[in-house]
Amino acid sequence: MFVKIKDMIVTLILKLAAVLVVGILVWFLYMVLAQGLPVLNKEFLLGMPKEMEEGGGIGPELFNTFYILVLSLIFTIPVGIGAGIYLAEYAKDNIITRMIRLSIETLASVPSIVFGLFGMVIFVIKFKFGFSILGGALTLSIVNLPVVVSVTETALREVPQTYKEASLALGTTKWQTIMSIMLPTAFHKIINGIKLAVGRAIGESAVLIFTAGTSISRNYPEFNPLSSGETLSVHLWYVKSIGLVPDAERIAAGSSAVLIILVLVINVFMNFYEKRLRLKFLGVK
Repeated sequence: MFVKIKDMIVTLILKLAAVLVVGILVWFLYMVLAQGLPVLNKEFLLGMPKEMEEGGGIGPELFNTFYILVLSLIFTIPVGIGAGIYLAEYAKDNIITRMIRLSIETLASVPSIVFGLFGMVIFVIKFKFGFSILGGALTLSIVNLPVVVSVTETALREVPQTYKEASLALGTTKWQTIMSIMLPTAFHKIINGIKLAVGRAIGESAVLIFTAGTSISRNYPEFNPLSSGETLSVHLWYVKSIGLVPDAERIAAGSSAVLIILVLVINVFMNFYEKRLRLKFLGVK
């Protein structure tokens, strides 16, 4: 009897905790979107920003956000998943692999501003990229690599050993087993790691202030990766801290709403197409 009562109390506490988390999220979304949605229109989303006058838009910043995100994922996804596969399936348990895992865990906990300073020293100064979209994308890739590597390794290790043994028993090679059995089985969790990387890339500002800069190119859209590339999150920081525009509050509210909507849309899109991508990965039409 006492055990049942204890179980009911614990279950109730966990349900209340879940409701509290959802409530905080709903309240947060309401506060941001209630102020930002009235600001959104075509001129605001596609227009050029203004330094001293009212009515500026976020067009270049919105474009740069997507551009830097895509460039960073081009590097992060293959390298991160490849490293995760190596650690899970090929690496032996020795001092070297233990040091690699320790380094990954350490990098995952490093403050983003430290990555920003590292990117500035290496890409801006050493490689002479200057404040550029390319420098920002490469630095963001380094920021997100530990997450993708850790998630991939953990997801592959959680695949039932019987799946692997059954595949090998049919005469497939180890690589064929990884590609046709293990990765599709772990696909859901790997996608979740990529979602975390996408969310962080969209909302990151400290890293990009030191690498991509706080200015935009005169050309819009600007595809030159060596041009400066202020993103939406950096623009939000700039407007709220040192911006001189009279309608800074309006721009900040609209930018915040756009960032939230971007993250939500990308997550919904990835959830919606996750099964289709998994079937495509398996070769099923």
